[in-house]
Amino acid sequence: MITFKTTLGDIQIELDFDNAPVTAKNFQQYAEDGFFNGTIFHRVIKGFMAQGGGFASGMGEKDTRASIENEANNGLTNARGTLAMARTQDPHSASAQFFINLADNDFLNFKSEDVQGWGYCVFGKVVEGMDVVDKMTLVDTGRMGFHDDVPKEEILIEETIVA
Repeated sequence: MITFKTTLGDIQIELDFDNAPVTAKNFQQYAEDGFFNGTIFHRVIKGFMAQGGGFASGMGEKDTRASIENEANNGLTNARGTLAMARTQDPHSASAQFFINLADNDFLNFKSEDVQGWGYCVFGKVVEGMDVVDKMTLVDTGRMGFHDDVPKEEILIEETIVA
């Protein structure tokens, strides 16, 4: 169990080591290392998702470990309340950034092992604090540098507790 203590409240996360072992272990290692402490949810789109894990306060990008293999072909779906890895167009480029699905985002699910079909790997779910995640969608967002949908008032992960 991982708890993010955020400026809006606590979010408890359960990782799925059975279906996404590499991804869950990667995420847990970042959490244990304190990597997420002081990071922000830097992209929030109402009715879609809230993304974090890569930028410190002020939008300074954090250095990450190497990318991991995409495990989106694990049978899990991008349903409301699940956590999935964010990535670039390269299907196997995820490292530390993640997002919480605010709706059932079936179009993000695995379809095939090619660039178009890989989808986004689900590796856990919010077990407590989905109300906190929903609160994120109420903040005003705008553009900051090259980034859209950035909360104008930072949503900070103050502390990460791994139990």
